[in-house]
Amino acid sequence: MNLAIVGYGKMGRLIEQLAPEYGFAVQLRLDVNNNANYEGLTRQNFQGIDVAVEFSTPSAAIENIERLARLGVNAVIGTTGWFGEIERARKAVESSGTGLVWSANFSVGVQIFAQIVAEAARLMARQPEYGAWAWEIHHAAKKDAPSGTLLALVERMKKSGYDKRIDTSSSRAGSVPGTHEIGFDAAADTITIRHTARSREGFARGALRAARWLAGKKGFFDFREVVGQLD
Repeated sequence: MNLAIVGYGKMGRLIEQLAPEYGFAVQLRLDVNNNANYEGLTRQNFQGIDVAVEFSTPSAAIENIERLARLGVNAVIGTTGWFGEIERARKAVESSGTGLVWSANFSVGVQIFAQIVAEAARLMARQPEYGAWAWEIHHAAKKDAPSGTLLALVERMKKSGYDKRIDTSSSRAGSVPGTHEIGFDAAADTITIRHTARSREGFARGALRAARWLAGKKGFFDFREVVGQLD
């Protein structure tokens, strides 16, 4: 299958490196040098492309999504920080009859972690003596804070019945790939649940897994559906 990479930075290069393992040949690479004003998103460039993987910037993501949909190209969206426009993205995909997979985090481990957090929140909702916090740290270059993943975790805690305040914070420093932590604290003890990414590889592999799954499909999908963790 033929793959396009929209946003050819560190993640894009890693996706290119791993793509053959997932049955993909990278045929198109778009970055600031050839797509600064979306001029690379043309029918000619995307002729024969089966799926596009998009890792750009929050400000460019929704425009990329809409243009890819108009071109009839299925897309996996790894960019975060644009989720306020998610209904706009859904409308573009559904009206064009294409397919899209989105997620705040393409790590399979994070998806399992989120299930654990949701169950912990459900249990802790019945324990009034415990307070909760949610914290994350990422590399200094990450644009959005708190991360989309942390916000999604907090939302899942609330949907699981935890209706008390959840103190939420984030840090940006160095080159940390990403750590997310959920904690519950009472006078007697503390419970901490943490996921730590060792590198960007898990995110790249998840995106490629989603791209392979999406090939030939139509619809607007959450990555949790790909890994079978949609509750």
